[in-house]
Amino acid sequence: MIGVAMIVGFSFQGTELIGIAAGESENPEKNIPRAVRQVFWRILLFYVFAILIISLIIPYTDPSLLRNDVKDISVSPFTLVFQHAGLLSAAAIMNAVILTAVLSAGNSGMYASTRMLYTPACDGKAPRIFSKLSRGGVPRNALYATTVIAALCFLTSMFGNQTVYLWLLNTSGMTGFIAWLGIAISHYRFRRGYVLQGNDINNLPYRSGFFPLGPIFAFVLCLIITLGQNYEAFLKDTIDWGGVAATYIGIPLFLVIWFGYKLAKGTRFVRYSEMTFPDRFKR
Repeated sequence: MIGVAMIVGFSFQGTELIGIAAGESENPEKNIPRAVRQVFWRILLFYVFAILIISLIIPYTDPSLLRNDVKDISVSPFTLVFQHAGLLSAAAIMNAVILTAVLSAGNSGMYASTRMLYTPACDGKAPRIFSKLSRGGVPRNALYATTVIAALCFLTSMFGNQTVYLWLLNTSGMTGFIAWLGIAISHYRFRRGYVLQGNDINNLPYRSGFFPLGPIFAFVLCLIITLGQNYEAFLKDTIDWGGVAATYIGIPLFLVIWFGYKLAKGTRFVRYSEMTFPDRFKR
């Protein structure tokens, strides 16, 4: 069940792009809250509701669905719905729609990765070469680097019986949950520090509901999914260490990079009293 939650979470990853886009929005105080609400309802309608309909039509025993003994899947459940209904032409159209969605997801990933490489470069936390902009304001060097890495990751699916590709996929899903853990911690500490410095929470242009339960619940849930996604491997008589490594490789990779940076740069945690906020949002 927890392993399935990792796959579901991987499908949802990308919703945090709203925060990245805020830096390039013309009116973030107005547009970002509206985008947050729209993303929630769109996910509920186009993802959750669609999956509910599919689960009512396609039995879990359908041989075309992904099972534990199958490492690859060539038919989308969305396409299977139309195939079961005998609408083959509609199934072909759905494949085209899915391909369009995949291209859109790839475009969003390129945008986010480029900006997340560009911003640390501007702050001196990444090579300066990635901070250079084109005449149109595009961080081209960061975009080129992201494109090369993305292409190499894509090519790994063609070699080694997809073993390397599965490792990269697990790492991507794991780091996505680690990012959500960081977002939950950052949100909690931001709100706490803002209030402890005597500021009125109503001065913020957008306030997430259910605080502090929201970030606490998100942190605990993501932590359970991150640590328990392959707990079944430890319950067997013989532990498949290769499978365990493929599942959890993202955790040691993150810790090595994080602690390595802290040791190299001598950074420390920022206390609540040391946090800084824009003057227009104070008091």
